[in-house]
Amino acid sequence: MLGKKVLGTALICAMALPAIAGTLQNVVKQGYIKCGVNNGLAGFSEVGPSKKWKGLDVDVCRAIAAAVLGNASKVRFVPLDAKERFTALQTGEIDVLSRNTTWTESRDSSLGINFAGVDYYDGQGFLVSKKLGIKHLKDLNGASICINAGTTTELNVADYFSSHHLKYKSIDYDTTPETTKAFQAGRCDAITSDRSQLAAERTKLKNPKNYVILPEIISKEPLGPSVRQGDDVWFNIVKWSYSAMVEAEELGITSQNVDKIAKTTSSPTIKRFLGITGTMGKNLHINKKWAYNIVKQVGNYGQSYKRNVGMDSALKIPRGINKLWNKGGLQFSPPFD
Repeated sequence: MLGKKVLGTALICAMALPAIAGTLQNVVKQGYIKCGVNNGLAGFSEVGPSKKWKGLDVDVCRAIAAAVLGNASKVRFVPLDAKERFTALQTGEIDVLSRNTTWTESRDSSLGINFAGVDYYDGQGFLVSKKLGIKHLKDLNGASICINAGTTTELNVADYFSSHHLKYKSIDYDTTPETTKAFQAGRCDAITSDRSQLAAERTKLKNPKNYVILPEIISKEPLGPSVRQGDDVWFNIVKWSYSAMVEAEELGITSQNVDKIAKTTSSPTIKRFLGITGTMGKNLHINKKWAYNIVKQVGNYGQSYKRNVGMDSALKIPRGINKLWNKGGLQFSPPFD
């Protein structure tokens, strides 16, 4: 009932504001969001044993669906490799790209897309076999390195090795599975990617404990969802849907306690956030309960992190700089007021 009611409200809102065309209107009409994701990256977007998509990036897609359509399950996931992801967004094949993609100046200014936030702060690293005895990046001088083509890793490696007067041989592959398979087969001495992706790929190797991620980090890799430029309404919805997950964690609101808090809270901030008072959602052209729907159906950022890449996952990656700002990390939401 709630999903139908919210969907109806969103449709009425879209119809009542004819100037608001574009992705929101299309999403409401089709009844689901087309979300571009990685075609298989543990912790971020993969099909689990239950045949359902799961991951940190997947949760961002579901949060947007909960906000717009009142139902987090109203998502059609489109698996994409690194080379085709931007074209899929530019041509309208997908409504949002949530695929462990780095926010860079060139992408922001030349591809006709806007990044709507950072759901994971990462950095580029290197994975090697322990049997090689490599302890630090300088030990890779003259080594062969497997690289996923069409990613920021190519330029980062070239810049780093050149500036540190190190030599290497690049062996490029079109997809992550191909890159990992080549590394496993011994076709290269190291594999390089975002450290989160290396942690995920290591779990797929035979005897993962025989491999180590080197301590050096050679780049900043802010990963997050992106949308097409020229559609500010949709851009705002995606941006604030993710921010709501972060804000909920800071407010101490989870999928388990949100109903109790909604009934008992005296906080004006929380009442506005959950749509109990005020008109939050009006300027986004969606139902005022949109943030409540996100938290109830998807959870807050901390919950998503923990189950997908944190201590409740196979990756067990510490929060690190992805902690909230008030706990020493970089994650924070702009004010909800």
